[in-house]
Amino acid sequence: MSALDESIDEFLAFCRVERRLSKNTLDAYSRDLAELARFLHDHGVDDPSAVTRALLTEYMAYLLDTGRGLRSAARHRVSYRQLFKFLVEERRITADPALLVEGAKPGRKLPGVLNEGQIDKLLSAPDPRTPIGQRDLAMLETMYSAGLRVSELVGLRREGLRINEGVVLIRGKGDKERLVPLGERAASLIRDYLVGARAAQDPQGLEPWVFLSPRGGTLTRAAFWSRVKVYARHAGLPTAVSPHKLRHSFATHLVEHGADLRAVQLMLGHANISTTEIYTHVARARLQAIHAAHHPRGT
Repeated sequence: MSALDESIDEFLAFCRVERRLSKNTLDAYSRDLAELARFLHDHGVDDPSAVTRALLTEYMAYLLDTGRGLRSAARHRVSYRQLFKFLVEERRITADPALLVEGAKPGRKLPGVLNEGQIDKLLSAPDPRTPIGQRDLAMLETMYSAGLRVSELVGLRREGLRINEGVVLIRGKGDKERLVPLGERAASLIRDYLVGARAAQDPQGLEPWVFLSPRGGTLTRAAFWSRVKVYARHAGLPTAVSPHKLRHSFATHLVEHGADLRAVQLMLGHANISTTEIYTHVARARLQAIHAAHHPRGT
């Protein structure tokens, strides 16, 4: 057990015995801090003294990038602020890295998207000749092809693959299932990965997940988020590129190319079409910018 895990266990015990917090609050702290620990572990940090304000700020961005709402992100922030406050009081660390981390800002912003040229650059970054590159290329292409949430991508099970039919079965929010079309390029890359790098990792086919970690188990959202950041840097793209931005780009490009909004809603798994309608505004804004830049009387 790492020093970070031990610190979290001690904090939870303190909350249970000394503060006598409710089971619901303890469960929320436990879930939130387990997520933080996974994120920090994927960034090579296993000791609370090595946690910095910059890392926690990046963690807040990660929460929003992976589809958490403002309320959820705010709850996570409360959880880790309580943890580090406890560690300072117990003199386990000398300074509180959470003290000046800002919360997520309210307000409905138009989602950022990559243009099609940037998508091409990103999808050209992984090296499919390596096991990790073969996996990551299949994941990136699948995410952009099907518009999946990052949790849906890392949680994709082999039984949900229907490659010959050109679809994947996704279990999304609220345990709701939906069938999502899968492009030929993504299907081909998944096939290559299944008989290549994945087969070498799991020759008996015992693991239910499509995409495996280097150790052969399930891949975490934080680990994939970090991989996307690496490929964005290699491709010379903005540092704000994230898995969620691929999903936004999927939806925006469909709308730009004339897709029916109801069909996009079904593919994204939105319960309410008003959530999907934001992509019409994104597409309109992008088209207006293109017009202004390229039409002789656009400015």
